[in-house]
Amino acid sequence: MSRVDFYHLQSQTLENVLPKLLEKAYATGKSTVVRVGTDERVEFLNALLWTYTDQSFLPHGSKKDGNAELQPIWLTAGNDVPNMASLLFLVDGAKAEINELEKFSRVCNVFDGNSPEALKQARTFWKDIKASGNECFYWKQDTNGRWQQQA
Repeated sequence: MSRVDFYHLQSQTLENVLPKLLEKAYATGKSTVVRVGTDERVEFLNALLWTYTDQSFLPHGSKKDGNAELQPIWLTAGNDVPNMASLLFLVDGAKAEINELEKFSRVCNVFDGNSPEALKQARTFWKDIKASGNECFYWKQDTNGRWQQQA
């Protein structure tokens, strides 16, 4: 069984939140795949992760960069997992099938709470995960931007 965490964005954008979440994931020493909704957004996020701060280095790559199996963080619009990742991030409406979840120790579904479509997709995914017997956790940011687990 996999643990699936839902990160509900309300006051911050994916561009502000994703680098910080990936820093925490990278610190675990586990490889990560970030599944993105489109190839265009893959390259946008790829560029963002090189420039989001001067104080941090977050090694990552995409199809454009090559050496997929060597990348600790792999960005893709597909279902590929060339770096044998144990962590999966779903962003920008990217989806995962329930039977895929067992490949990962943890799945993080980061969704835009201001989008009715994203909310509907997250709710459906939550119900499907619960029905499959996997663990679900829901996170929301407090007024200081810290993630708080919700009951």
